[in-house]
Amino acid sequence: MVSFTHLALAVSAVAGVFASPIADPDAPDFELGGSSVNITRRQDYTQNYKTSGNVNFSPSGNGYSVQFSGAQDFVVGKGWSTGARRTITFSGSTTASAGTVLVSVYGWSTNPLVEYYIQEYSNGQGAAQGTQMGTYTADGSTYTIWKHTQVNQPSIQGTSTFDQYISVRQQARPGGGSVTVGSHFDAWKAKGLNLGTLNYQTLSTEGWGSAAGSSQYTVKGS
Repeated sequence: MVSFTHLALAVSAVAGVFASPIADPDAPDFELGGSSVNITRRQDYTQNYKTSGNVNFSPSGNGYSVQFSGAQDFVVGKGWSTGARRTITFSGSTTASAGTVLVSVYGWSTNPLVEYYIQEYSNGQGAAQGTQMGTYTADGSTYTIWKHTQVNQPSIQGTSTFDQYISVRQQARPGGGSVTVGSHFDAWKAKGLNLGTLNYQTLSTEGWGSAAGSSQYTVKGS
């Protein structure tokens, strides 16, 4: 398995170099949610980081698909250039036949600088590493909270020392579901894990260690 430090370096590089926002120029900035008074921000951020191996990533206006084999340290997905306490609903599938593959709500905050994961699926340990901070229940499952400190690693603010907050769903759901992001933020805060100003926020598929498989998801936020 690639060490999580190596993984985080690759993921962090997404923000610094490869995963600049890609907006649909023909789409409005907002869309209607479940009712005429529920207006939500349209997806406006595409995460697309690939190193070696075969990674065929196809973003769309409301999600993405990716097929991969022999892949090292890739992170791809769709989301928003500004994170929020939104509910993210995703539906689709992930298969994994080799390496490590995970599907997470992923994002950053500044002041303090924090990289965070809400891991919904992995074919192994996935992102979990560091100090276990306890458990909580949200979105129909128990999650285990981890805190891990990265020292002098790439981030959205250049090479920095920063914390990672990682919540790992115990009842994995590769087929999708709803993630009430604000509930996860509150659970972290109750453990003393505070976020600052939210930066980008995505639903992403990630893999390393000669990963092979595929993902396809439709993603919505409300």
